[in-house]
Amino acid sequence: MVKICISGSKGKMGSRIIDLARGDPELEVAAEFDIDGNAEAGITACECLIDFTTPAATMEHLALCEKLKKPIVIGTTGLSEDEKAKIKETSAHIPVVLSPNMSIGVNLLFKLIEETSKALGEDYDVNIVEAHHSEKKDAPSGTAKEMAKIAKGVKGDIEIPIDSVREGEIVGEHTITFESDADLLEITHSAKTRDIFVKGALKAAKFAAGKKSGLFTMKDVLAL
Repeated sequence: MVKICISGSKGKMGSRIIDLARGDPELEVAAEFDIDGNAEAGITACECLIDFTTPAATMEHLALCEKLKKPIVIGTTGLSEDEKAKIKETSAHIPVVLSPNMSIGVNLLFKLIEETSKALGEDYDVNIVEAHHSEKKDAPSGTAKEMAKIAKGVKGDIEIPIDSVREGEIVGEHTITFESDADLLEITHSAKTRDIFVKGALKAAKFAAGKKSGLFTMKDVLAL
């Protein structure tokens, strides 16, 4: 059984992580805390921290995990390049799972984008549209940026437009289109509930708890 701690426990993601973790026989919720809680005590009590908070809070929790030699699963979005560099540096000392999207389905989408880009080559224009709830602060989403990064990695340094929509209670929708003069191929992932991200994060925590150090993604967790 893996003892986990959840930061941002009063948030939508944090509270749902706690709910699903308590129903998982392979996990124990050893601690939880929010902005007004004792982060160091919570992290001390666990074998892995799951963090879906803000970039500033995540970096504070990362430093505590390094100090206490604890793995961390980071689902926070909107991280700067400097913050990502610090996370990579810290992963030399502790296990870190960092992913712009913890959903198993979205990580399969990433794989499909890679394979589709290779197959279609230079004759197709690529566009991305992403939609989320009105409270989401960062745009484009980390998932959309990763989709563009994957396609660009295969097709070369080309500009890939990303359109962002922020309205209502949309959990998360991502569509990538490959269009030529002759046809159009569209791949879409729509999240129905936040549970898909939660399940991925819990799987990542089990994975990270067994590692000594290193920077991992959901591709590693899912062996894709």
